[in-house]
Amino acid sequence: MKILLSCFFPALLIAACHTSPRLKELPPDAVVLAFGDSLTYGTGALPEQSYPAVLQNLISRTVINAGVPGETTSEGLARLPHFLERFRPAVVLLCLGANDMLRGLDEGAAAENLREMIRLSKKQGAQVVLIGVPRPNLLVSTPEFYSQIADEFSLPYLGNAMREVLKKNSLKSDFIHPNAKGYRKIAEGIALFLRKSGAL
Repeated sequence: MKILLSCFFPALLIAACHTSPRLKELPPDAVVLAFGDSLTYGTGALPEQSYPAVLQNLISRTVINAGVPGETTSEGLARLPHFLERFRPAVVLLCLGANDMLRGLDEGAAAENLREMIRLSKKQGAQVVLIGVPRPNLLVSTPEFYSQIADEFSLPYLGNAMREVLKKNSLKSDFIHPNAKGYRKIAEGIALFLRKSGAL
């Protein structure tokens, strides 16, 4: 499996190896909270093909799929405390912002909402991995505020996982969502990133 994973997305592997902050090792009973919108929920594939479902099998840890299609960062900020309290996750995989961009909402406000979600997660004792979300356009570029936020909070930052998938039509179910194969590649990229960051 390690050999297979190492073949995917050279750009992703470079990002994972580039002086990324380390994570504490996850015990076998640790809970990972995948928090986001339709990209986390798995729109475009079956529930068992979503990236959190695939990731759970890859890392042998409980992964909670807390994705809500159509959710903005402000809605996510309102929803997050319940999930932190209920599941007490060891790690939060934070992947939000696509719907703010789709609706033309203020990116500065979206960035501040993400900052507050990170603060809430850390206050609850969770480690946070920030996952960059590309703009829904032909360039498939990820806004700089994701990397800036990661630097501010010294977070492990996965900037290429979504972008590398959404650049390829063969990995998408529509203009903005992966298909089952795309979600699997995202899960494999995250699993590799967690291993390189020391969580596994």
